[in-house]
Amino acid sequence: MSKIKVLVVDDSTFMRQVISDTIQADPSIEVVGTARDGEDALKKISELKPDVITLDIEMPKMDGLETLAHIMNKFPTPVVMLSAMDKREADIVVRALELGAVDFVSKTGGKTATLLDEETQGELIDKIRMAATVDVKRLQYMPSKKSYVTRGPRFVTQQFKVITIGASTGGPKAVMKVLSRIPKDVPACFLIVQHMPVGFTKSFSERLNEVCELPVKEAIDGDEIKPGRIFVAPSDYHMTVEKKDASLLQRGIIRLAKTPKVNKVRPSVDVTMTSVAEVYGPDSMGVLLTGMGIDGARGMLAIKEKNGKTIAEDPSSCVIFGMPKAAIEMGAVDKVVPLDKISDTMLSFLT
Repeated sequence: MSKIKVLVVDDSTFMRQVISDTIQADPSIEVVGTARDGEDALKKISELKPDVITLDIEMPKMDGLETLAHIMNKFPTPVVMLSAMDKREADIVVRALELGAVDFVSKTGGKTATLLDEETQGELIDKIRMAATVDVKRLQYMPSKKSYVTRGPRFVTQQFKVITIGASTGGPKAVMKVLSRIPKDVPACFLIVQHMPVGFTKSFSERLNEVCELPVKEAIDGDEIKPGRIFVAPSDYHMTVEKKDASLLQRGIIRLAKTPKVNKVRPSVDVTMTSVAEVYGPDSMGVLLTGMGIDGARGMLAIKEKNGKTIAEDPSSCVIFGMPKAAIEMGAVDKVVPLDKISDTMLSFLT
């Protein structure tokens, strides 16, 4: 098989070399060129036609976000962003994922890093390989906006539902699309488990809060589960639920814990969904969106076995058809629908 052709874009000569050396240590990947800034990158993309681009955020002339927008408009190509760990760059990364970046890798030590550690090197190579398999047409920019869902029948459920949405690669953009279509009077509380490194789920929840009618926040231990709320599991913490009382408005609280990773991740979709299934039974709902791996499949099965409802994203819209596929193959899914139908499908279960 031919090697994956990669263009490395970074304003630091040293980092371009470090990243190139890291990538070319893998026999399945070759660096076909490097670029020092966004303008240089756009010229090189036209000439070299890379399969994947690694793109730094902080660059002169044209920064990473502006460069990404031009790439997705003129030369649609899978892009893996490289970011430091500070809050400003976390905000930019979330915006980049919305604009069409496939994924991102955090640079060890931020802008003062002299080397990428072994774990980061492996992560970069894995994400380049993954990006090369993506259908770039599914990464087209879709601006999120508040509540353009078609108003249907009034909600008639006697009890509110707890809906867990799980996602990984390609998930931030997909989650935004789904939740921005949910009306503020929905009788449900949403728990979001999006695989992200430490420091990024807060920025993600803040961005969601801008595009959703319902209030969104990064969960903290002890948050009350109420209808009309969206909670995002913080990076590096499993999120579970605990029964509090039997009232309709305060039936439980959120618990966070740094217990061992499940499916090699923390937070894990399986952990949250299984907990929700145990506490809420038939009043639970599970939704699995795009993502690599199997996380969420067993959680979806737990919800289905408790007579809750389950929905998986159809392969036609998934950036990576991994997590939904695992749940479907396990027989844990009631409905398989493309991304633009998931909001309506969830709402149909509530009417």
